[in-house]
Amino acid sequence: MIRINLLAVERARAKKKARLTISPAQRVTIGASLILVATVLGIGWWFMSLRQRSAEIDVEIAAAESETLKLRTVLAQVQKFESRRAQLTQRVTLIEQLRRGQAAPVHVLDEISKSLPDRLWLVELKQQGTDFTMAGFAASMPTVADFVANLEATQWFKRPVEILDSQETPDAKSTDLVKFSVKATLNDQDAGAANAAPGGRGAKP
Repeated sequence: MIRINLLAVERARAKKKARLTISPAQRVTIGASLILVATVLGIGWWFMSLRQRSAEIDVEIAAAESETLKLRTVLAQVQKFESRRAQLTQRVTLIEQLRRGQAAPVHVLDEISKSLPDRLWLVELKQQGTDFTMAGFAASMPTVADFVANLEATQWFKRPVEILDSQETPDAKSTDLVKFSVKATLNDQDAGAANAAPGGRGAKP
């Protein structure tokens, strides 16, 4: 008669089943471990992403600083050009003003020269503002009167042209001479220039 120990078989099955069965505490531990690993992996990925983004931002900042430096250089050059342009504009304006201002004295001297009659000459010419004081010698008083009339006819001086002084002085070589001084006030320069133009009324009589 053969005897089979069924109890040993049952015990082996129970042990095998016990090995395959996971307790709730183990399940909690495994779950917590998985969550921890996932968290660590997530934090690591997030950290790497931030680090990569930080590197990209650093590159962008460096490029922006380089561009800013270039723009500052260009802006400095533009400001330098604008300053130079303003200086040149001021110089051109000053030159134009000087040219316009030189026209009147040239015309005035030209008209005074044309107004000199024969046997009359000037030895002094002063200007103070718009007043011209002229002194010289003439052969006679009518010659001085002719000079005054010629000055008034030029339209460059206001009427009347005033005779400040006239006196006879002895001349050892010839007859007596008349020493005189006259004062003429400059008229409006624009009007004088218009009258002195061709066809104007400023021609010498």
